[in-house]
Amino acid sequence: MFHTIPSAISARMLYLEEIDTRDRADNTPRLQRLRQIPPETGRFIALMAVGAPEGEIVEIGTSAGYSTLWLTLAGRQVTTFEILPEKVALARESFASCGVNHQITLVEGDARDYLSGIKNIAFCFLDAEKEVYADCYDLVIPRLVPGGLLVADNAISHQATLQPLVDQALADPRVDALVVPLGNGELVCRKI
Repeated sequence: MFHTIPSAISARMLYLEEIDTRDRADNTPRLQRLRQIPPETGRFIALMAVGAPEGEIVEIGTSAGYSTLWLTLAGRQVTTFEILPEKVALARESFASCGVNHQITLVEGDARDYLSGIKNIAFCFLDAEKEVYADCYDLVIPRLVPGGLLVADNAISHQATLQPLVDQALADPRVDALVVPLGNGELVCRKI
């Protein structure tokens, strides 16, 4: 699948990793930072997406497109949502520089306004503002195909905020769920 990441994607990922590291070190305001996942989480979501059943791949929270680039390695179409115009511009630049525009639908807007129109979600990566996670969970889970996956980032790093959602997922009879201690902690839910 992706033993060798295409050079354009690899170069852009490295560039975005450098910006993210700099943003974290120089106290760039939180909403302006890229706040992207670490590379091992990128590889994890790519592996999960490649093994997902037939259906839509959705990402909630594009930022500059780093995690989206990982998802494109699954070789499928990706629909990604971002609300901040400056991040949308960076993501467009990322996708164009990597030659993957044909594989991505970038929607500038709140995913919660669009998710009801997507019926067959095979894989969803959720990495947005933490206060929208519960709403997104409630919109995504009914739209997952059998065997479909929802992976929500920051389940450990933002445990105080996300614990109610984690508890909801662990008790939800519609899914098998667990927290994977990788990166910032990934809540993984598989539709039964």
